[in-house]
Amino acid sequence: MNKFNLELKSLTTEHLSDVLELDRACFGGLWTLEGYQRELDSPNSVLLGLFSGSEGSELLAMGCFWSILEEAHITILAVHPQYHHQGLGQALLYFLLKTAHESGLERATLEVRASNLAAISLYQKFDFKTAGTRRGYYQDNQEDALVLWLGGLQYPQFPQTLARWFAMVSDRLQK
Repeated sequence: MNKFNLELKSLTTEHLSDVLELDRACFGGLWTLEGYQRELDSPNSVLLGLFSGSEGSELLAMGCFWSILEEAHITILAVHPQYHHQGLGQALLYFLLKTAHESGLERATLEVRASNLAAISLYQKFDFKTAGTRRGYYQDNQEDALVLWLGGLQYPQFPQTLARWFAMVSDRLQK
């Protein structure tokens, strides 16, 4: 499917050091070891990793969502800076949304920095719409967050949407 020979895995305690390393590379240490352990221990949290399928199996990207009632609240989407602009964010977002659909969730939501145009563009490719703004949401610089929303995960036509996204992701990873 791709030049990376990617492997999708549910993250476990054995991956914690790799998760922390990726968090530091992407966010400068957003979450602590204890925070990630809580995510792993929570029955309402899904934490996925994209690994290189080569020897050493490096964690290239990770994503997390919380199941809250019928909603997948995406809390983390991180791609190692060394692998930006290669389609891994698309692949990971696809798998998060596919997992949410398979879990019976009806919609997905997230917050994104208003200045993060690359992430906003990614989410728009997957039909996310802006639902609102959280003023001063980010504590480090008081930046606003856009609240993005995607409904219809349980609509009868959603499997066709997943197939369209899979083709888009596969094509992107081939390039």
